[in-house]
Order: sequence, then structure tokens, then C-alpha cells
Amino acid sequence: MGIRVGARLVRQARLAAALCGTALAAGIVTVPAMAQSVRTLDIPAQPVSSALIAFSRQTGVAVVAPASATAGKRSAAVNGALSSEAALSRLLAGTGLNFRFTSATSVTISAAGSAGAAGGAVPEGAIALDTIDVAGNPLARGGVAEILIGPRELERRNPTDIRDVFGGEPRVKVGGSTPMSQKVYVNGVEETNLAVTIDGSRQNNKVFHHNGTTLIDPSFLKAARIDAGVAPADAGPGALAGAIAYETKDARDFLSGNGVGAFAKTQFNTNGSIFTNSLSGYGRYEGFDFLAYGTIGKGGTYKAGDGQEVIGTKTDLLSGLFKLGWEAPSGDRFQISHERVRDDAIRPFRGNIGFISGRPAWEPRTRRYEIDRQNTVFTYSRTSAIGLWDPKAVIAYSRTEVDTPIFDRPIGANPPVTYPGTGITDSFNGKFENRFGLGEFGNVVAGVDFYKDKALYKDRNFRASEKASNLGIYAQARLKPFERMRLSFGLRGDRQWFTGTTGEDFDDSGLSRNISAEFDLIPEHLTVRAGYSHVWGGVQLAENFIMNTAWRYGTGVKAVQSDNVIAGLVGRWNGFTLEGSVFRTELENARAARFAVASATLAREIESQGYEIGLGYAWEDGFIRGKYASVDVRIDGERADSDAGTYLATPIGDVFTLTAAHTFKQWGVTVGADVEIVRDYKKVAPGNQPLKGYEVVNLFAEYKPVQMPNLTFRAEVKNLLDKTYADRATYGQEFGTVTPLYQPGRAVVLSASARF
Repeated sequence: MGIRVGARLVRQARLAAALCGTALAAGIVTVPAMAQSVRTLDIPAQPVSSALIAFSRQTGVAVVAPASATAGKRSAAVNGALSSEAALSRLLAGTGLNFRFTSATSVTISAAGSAGAAGGAVPEGAIALDTIDVAGNPLARGGVAEILIGPRELERRNPTDIRDVFGGEPRVKVGGSTPMSQKVYVNGVEETNLAVTIDGSRQNNKVFHHNGTTLIDPSFLKAARIDAGVAPADAGPGALAGAIAYETKDARDFLSGNGVGAFAKTQFNTNGSIFTNSLSGYGRYEGFDFLAYGTIGKGGTYKAGDGQEVIGTKTDLLSGLFKLGWEAPSGDRFQISHERVRDDAIRPFRGNIGFISGRPAWEPRTRRYEIDRQNTVFTYSRTSAIGLWDPKAVIAYSRTEVDTPIFDRPIGANPPVTYPGTGITDSFNGKFENRFGLGEFGNVVAGVDFYKDKALYKDRNFRASEKASNLGIYAQARLKPFERMRLSFGLRGDRQWFTGTTGEDFDDSGLSRNISAEFDLIPEHLTVRAGYSHVWGGVQLAENFIMNTAWRYGTGVKAVQSDNVIAGLVGRWNGFTLEGSVFRTELENARAARFAVASATLAREIESQGYEIGLGYAWEDGFIRGKYASVDVRIDGERADSDAGTYLATPIGDVFTLTAAHTFKQWGVTVGADVEIVRDYKKVAPGNQPLKGYEVVNLFAEYKPVQMPNLTFRAEVKNLLDKTYADRATYGQEFGTVTPLYQPGRAVVLSASARF
């Protein structure tokens, strides 16, 4: 097998090099100077690692620091209005540590006299504090259930879809192989049961169970955060099984001061001959900043590991992002953004399934799906607090439209009648909150939020819709009662108004609460953490394509509620990290409506429980980490399957991931690999077939010329072993009549990018 694998790799690499070798030419630029804007900081003296986290959260500057350099050192206190450079100088005084700003929004910490202090590539250190919301409300909040994918991690992963974004996280699975078919599952629970936001805008995307939930272009992402299970009150309404927050880039991520620039990237994937090209322009001048970013992806049908084409998997993606911001001398910042993603191509008849045997002969194998998601957000915030005044306001509108032809069952020998079917979901939503800073004791965030959601289906014969409006009030405290303890607790109240397809109106209200804590049993070395939340989620809107104007609502749909718990330990020593946690999520009255007249109020009970353990080691120039998770999911007390779990949950089982990377700074070369091993899963529902396991290996090498740091060249081999498999969260693998939507077989991916 080794000879066959090697030969195919050589052929693919030669083809990719021929097509992509001259893709970009670019000039040489200097890395921008560090931002000199002044911010009001309040960082007490504490262990350096904790102080750097506080610095990153208060300034929005991403910090990379090897644990070996910070271990055992204490920082000086930093208070007052200071630039980031001045603040770091004070914070690190007397520690023997140096710092170097490597971009407008990132800094590297190193021991005096080490290579990191003098220049070269930024190391993949033990501490990667990718907090990155430079408007003063960082995406990272330090929750006990938080999974953060920051800009450095995104750069290393070079994601082409949302599955790549969360690669390496065994508790987060993404079903589907094409962006239009992908759904995110956290601890086995589907994402419509989490509070999902993009740039603070609520997403309402439960349109059609045969396509994905939140279509997103990962090239726009600056960071992503998951609260897996226990989520804070300020994560938004409906955080039943946690929350997912995506943050997109803006001009401040590329420029530290006045100026203009551009970024260009081209990428070629040999499996399907897929070209993806991105171009952005950005600028800053006297408080104003703008960013325009566009991506076009075109390509053919890819092949699975067995060499067979997977029908309906062509790439046809168009996306764009525009942001305009203004920061007043007073520190008040206003920003408006618009993001849009469209996928339009021939897909399998059921977009998330390869094929179902035994279907009628008149039913075609494929049909066109056009998915169009857009998101418009206006944000007001402050770049520095004035006493207890640190406000943030968001007004947003999000919309997803799915168009696909409907086929009516033919009469006699006549062909089926076909006509367009359209599903549209949208959400007008917003919030106003204030962060009350309490100095070294922490802060309290309090605010109000609202949404007006609508789900509509229409075709030439039929029209149905449901609506829901919600008004919420919340407060979340994040306190540090004493140096070794972090305590977080919150409360929110929601009032919801719901309108069914029949025009009937219902209303209800409920309370949500959460509490979590971390305690350093051995400062800097051993931390215990635990959390609990109870969430009232109101009535969940039904999927558009199964709505029925004849539904019988009776006394109304019961509000969905949930309980989440997590507990674990984290140990750190000389660059090693050992962690483990147990978790459990229960959803009561999770809506599972079907088209049948009596199923409008159909609801299920969801249980997800399991554990995760992880071990990692980081050194100045690299890291290696492995994680193992075991997740058991049940629906109404029985083993889950992907059909009963539509928009609810799916079976997961045992998943192991291994990730490693190392940078050779003297050459500007970084190499890395990631491995995913999913075990066979035999604990399936009665009558279903066991789920097959799989092993996937991906490799990459990246080159950033030391003398031309604005250029990046990258080569990847995905699915090195050429396995034929479907991701564990992909629909239908437990049913004998279903051919699942297989992932791509081996592919060589070459990319080149430049900043001007």
C-alpha cells in the first residue's frame, strides 16, 4: 500500500504545482508598528501567566508566551491610561522577560536572550491568548466550558469549511462533507439548540433538514468560541446546550495605524480541481477604518477514498464581507458590517445524503440547491472604560434563504410536476449591555436583548410561517474573590410571544441561571473547575420545509428547558498540560415537529453525557496535544439515531484527536499534522447497523520567507491514507438503505498568500 500511496501523492503534487506554482507575485512590506492607542487598564500584581491573560482581554492584543518562560514569575501591577507597549513594559518589569510585537494585534513574550526576542517566526507557545475583540469585549471570557479557536489557530488550520475550523476538538463534530450540508454538533447536540451568533448577531437558520444550518466562509473568521454546555447569561437567549460565537475580521487586524493595504490568497485542491481565490482591501485614517473581503470558490466533483465520484459535490461558493468603522477621540466606536455567503450548485436530491435505495424511479438523483445567508450588524462600543461605564449596543438582521425544486408524485405515466420551493428564516435582534468594572475583583455585565424571528415556506400551492419574539434581561458576574479563585454566576429572564402557522398566538416566560467556578489547588499548576446552568428556551420555531397550516397546537407548544453540568481538573507543569472533564446535558420538551397534522407539539427528551481527557506539551517553537472524548447520546431514553435526532442530536461515541506543529524559525518553515481516530460504535438503537470507525491523517508544511514576511506558501495533504468514510455526525450511516455523504479522499492542497 505504501508504494501506491506514494505514487498517487507524487502525481497529485505535480498537478497542483503545475496549476498553482505561479499563482501569486507580491512585493515586500514591513510588519506594521504596534498600536499606540491608549486604554485604561487595571491589572493587579499576580502570576505572569494570569497577568498576560488579563492584559490580552483588556487590550485585545493576542499574546503568545511559552509556559517555560512564564512559570514561577510574578508581574508588576498596571493601572491607568497607557499604550499597550507601556503597559507591557510595566507588567514585565523585573521578570527577565522581553516582548516583541509581531503584528498590529499580536505580541510574543520570550526570556531575555532567547531567539524569540530578536525576531523570526512567532512560536506556537504554550499560552496562546487569542482574545481579539479589540472593541473591549473580548471573545474569550474564560468560561469553564469554553473552547476557543483564535486567529493563530485558524491560521495554522487554514480551514476551507466549518469542519476544519473545529478540527482537533473531539466533542465538536460537523456532519456533512460540503459547506451547504454541514451541521455542528456540540457534545452530540445539534447547533440550533445552542445560541449561535456571528459578530453578535443571532442566527435563525433551521430552514431545511437536508441542508446545513449555518453556511459560513471560514476565511472571514478572526475567532470562534464554543461554550460547550454551560453558557453565561450574556451568551444570549436559547443557550440550551451552550453557545457558539463567530467573530469576523476587520481592518484593525491588518493595520495598527493610518494606512491602506491588501491581502490576496489563492488555493488549489487536486481532489475535484477546486480553485478558491480571496482578495481583500483595507484602510485606516484618523479614526476611520474599512475592510472589503471577497472569496470565490469553483471546482468539480470530488472523489471518495475508494476512487468513486461523490455525486453533487461541486464547489460553487461566492462570499463577501464589508466593514466600516469610526472611533471618536473620546473612545466611542461605531461599526457597521455586512456579510453574505451563497452556495448554488447541483446537489444530491437530499443534500445531506449520498443516496437512498428503494426510492421511486421518478425521483431524480440530484437537484439544484441555492443557499443564501446574509448578516448585517451595527455595533457601538468603547475602546476603554470610563469608570463603571463600558457599554456595548448591537442592532442586527440575519437572513437565510434556501431555494430548491419540489417534485410532486406523478399521476399514472405522466412525469412528476416540479416547481420552485423557498424557505426563508430571518431574525431582527439586538442588545444593550454595560460592563461594570470592579477593579481587581472582576466585573458584572448587565443588559437587555431582544429578537423577532420568522420562519416562512412558500411555493405556488402553499404558504406557511411561524413567528417568535423575545425580550430578555440578564446579568452575569465574573469575580475574583481572592487570588486563587474565579467565580462566575448569572441570571436572565425571558418573555416570549409565539405565533403558529394557524395564526394562533401564545406567550410564556421563564428564568435561566448559571454558576461556575475555578480554584487553583496549586497556583499555576493545578486547577479544579465546575459549572451548572438551567436554561429556559421558550418555543423553538419549526423547520420551514415541514410546516403545515393544518397543525393542531391545542394549548400550545411547551417551552424547551435544559440543565447542563461540567466538572474537571487542569494540571500544568513545565510546558505539559493534563486536563480532564465530565459533562452532562439534558433537554426537556425539545421540539421535533413533523408535517403530520398532530405533530406540531411533538417534543423529545435529549440526554448527552460523557467525558474528555487531554494531554499536551508545548515548547517555544511548537506543541503536541492529544484529546480523547466519549459521548453517549439518548433520545427519549433510547440510543440516538440521526433521523430521530433531526435538528436535535446524533450519536457520537469515542473520538481521539492528535495535533502537532513545529516552527523552524531560522528557515521560516512550520510543519504539522493532525490525526482523528473514531472508533466503531455498536451501541446503536435496536434495528440499526453499527457505525463504522475511521482514521484520518492530515499533514502540512508552510513557508514564510524570513526576508519577505508578507508572503506565505503552504502545502497540505488531506486524508493521507485515502480512507473512504463519512464523518461520525453525518446523517444516515446507521441505516442499511442509506449511502452517506462521504468525505473527500486524498487531496493535495497548495496555497499562496500575500499582504501588500
